[in-house]
Amino acid sequence: MMTQTTRPNTTATRPIRSVLIANRGEIACRVIDTLRRMGIRSIAVYSDADADARHVREADVAVRIGPAAATQSYLDIDAVVRAATETGADAVHPGYGFLSENQKFAAALADAGIVFVGPPAEAIATMGDKITARAAVTERDVPVVPGLSRPGLADEDLIAAAPDIGFPVLIKPSAGGGGKGMHRVEAAADLPAALQRARREAGSAFGDDALFLEHFVDTPRHIEVQILADAHGNVIHLGERECSLQRRHQKVIEEAPSALLDEATRARIGQAACDAARSVGYTGAGTVEFIVSAHRPDEFFFMEMNTRLQVEHPVTELVTGIDLVEQQIRVARGEVLGLAQDDIVLTGHAIEARVYAEDPANGFLPTGGTITHLVHPDSTSGNGVRVDSAMAEGLVVGSDYDPMLAKVIAHGHDRDEALERLDQALSHTRVLGVTTNVDFCRFVLAQQAVRDADLDTALLDRLVVDYAVAQPVPEALALVGVARIGPRVRGDVWQAAVGWRIGEVEPVVTRLTWGPHHFTVSILVESATEEMLTGHATVIYEDTDREPWKASVTYRRTQRAGDQTRRLIVNGVSQSWSKAEVDGSWWVAGPHGTWVLDIARPLLEEAADEHAGDILSPMPGTVVAVPATAGDTVTAGSAIVVVEAMKMEHTLTAPIDGVVAIATRVGEKVAAGQALAQVAAEQQTESEKED
Repeated sequence: MMTQTTRPNTTATRPIRSVLIANRGEIACRVIDTLRRMGIRSIAVYSDADADARHVREADVAVRIGPAAATQSYLDIDAVVRAATETGADAVHPGYGFLSENQKFAAALADAGIVFVGPPAEAIATMGDKITARAAVTERDVPVVPGLSRPGLADEDLIAAAPDIGFPVLIKPSAGGGGKGMHRVEAAADLPAALQRARREAGSAFGDDALFLEHFVDTPRHIEVQILADAHGNVIHLGERECSLQRRHQKVIEEAPSALLDEATRARIGQAACDAARSVGYTGAGTVEFIVSAHRPDEFFFMEMNTRLQVEHPVTELVTGIDLVEQQIRVARGEVLGLAQDDIVLTGHAIEARVYAEDPANGFLPTGGTITHLVHPDSTSGNGVRVDSAMAEGLVVGSDYDPMLAKVIAHGHDRDEALERLDQALSHTRVLGVTTNVDFCRFVLAQQAVRDADLDTALLDRLVVDYAVAQPVPEALALVGVARIGPRVRGDVWQAAVGWRIGEVEPVVTRLTWGPHHFTVSILVESATEEMLTGHATVIYEDTDREPWKASVTYRRTQRAGDQTRRLIVNGVSQSWSKAEVDGSWWVAGPHGTWVLDIARPLLEEAADEHAGDILSPMPGTVVAVPATAGDTVTAGSAIVVVEAMKMEHTLTAPIDGVVAIATRVGEKVAAGQALAQVAAEQQTESEKED
């Protein structure tokens, strides 16, 4: 997808023939792709949880560095440096997250004589602390958001300063990123509790609980600028990216360029980004983030600088044709940039959707499980689609790492074409066995405000109120009915023990549930082989007065490069569908969405009442707080247990009024569905019943 336009430079002072990637997942796979193209040996590192991961299989060499816990593997500086030394790595590429913005890691590599594919440790230290970063760029006259930022701020300092800054305020951790520990506060009364939570989250995620305050800009848009700098004083920018479509400060949809900026503002914000990079002697690829009011697009304020490659870098690569990882390697070699500012031309438009292991219909809680079936959209036919992914069938998705699994990116001649291509690509992205946000991304892309580029950082939080998983389409229900027949049919259907009796053929009936809804699916088979089944399907909607759906169906197996996607032909119209049976449930994905369907089973009301007060962990994670005490009398909605999963906290509350019993402790690692507490409804006395 990228057509490298840089002019090769022969002034390299350091040979780089092998690179260790100190990361995992899709970014490790993406870096390996460029290293392979450049003829550079790739070295992967992995934890026990990633022993069979895709990046391990794709690298030339792979080294185990520790157990599943990130603190004992990917965040263990000594283990990573030792792996680089023992494998003869000339350089280390940090990817993003983990140690990518850790000045101690960069310094340790320098001490070991290994090149860090990133900026100097001093630049990381300055920009990694948002307080010192604000001070540094201010000296270069880069505008910053009004606020209070200095080292050593206590909660009392922040609470005292907030009224002068002006509510709403934004609590931000001095270290780290990704929205972790960041909280918007509307009123002074809510600030103390929010500060405590922010410090706890920041300390857990970054090992540093320092905080500062900023005024929350009205109707903000998140605009960031990609820069490249070499060690010879050359700094250029590659245009901006619009990252306003985020939820709880976590980006979901990104695009380049931004529809908000005109050419004059684009030049000014690009120059400000270059000045910010110069303020710390930056080298390599970096991103300078700005906040811009949707109502005043000509005014922008510096937020922070990410001293690494960004997750959303592919949209910049697609509109510029420049491979940013290759540029990082060239700068790390000591080359002079082979690009001047006038060489940078933005062509067309690119949009990216992040695929997360999370459940949008259940409060976006992180999910887990094993990917039993996977289909990536076609990115090889010149259709403007790119997929950066670490997903593979059999991959176990746990709670130890960030929930992002992949990125689907589309490029078009203009924004409308890019939007359409991305929606189509997502419709062909099938992940069965693990709940993802793919359908939510399509919901977002279909919103008129998004189509009109009327964006701000709170838009997704407003849109999510209207989001609900659509009821399964009849084709999906019919597919489950057909699938339950298919495996038992061999040869002539009339000789198979399926729907057969003396006289006429009897339909095969399956009763399915989806949440509280029930469906009856009837399949009358006409003919069947191992490759194809044809017949007539009827779907009865038991919970509504909706007319039954009837259609002729053909279920046909297709094989394409190992792809197990099937074709379901309904009344002559053919569509690709995917299905898998996981722990007794049927996962079905097609062009209209993904659903998990169950075979209907009776449920006794008494049993349901007995478990009404159960508090189960909705995902695998670690218990970080237990606000309630055993024996407490609580009301519905009271905080009982706090579970951390994938670096985010989730408070579990009492489902009913009653007396609480605790079945967990702080620090315990828990599984999805594990009972953590129970609230027992208080029994009424006879006199109370009479009253």
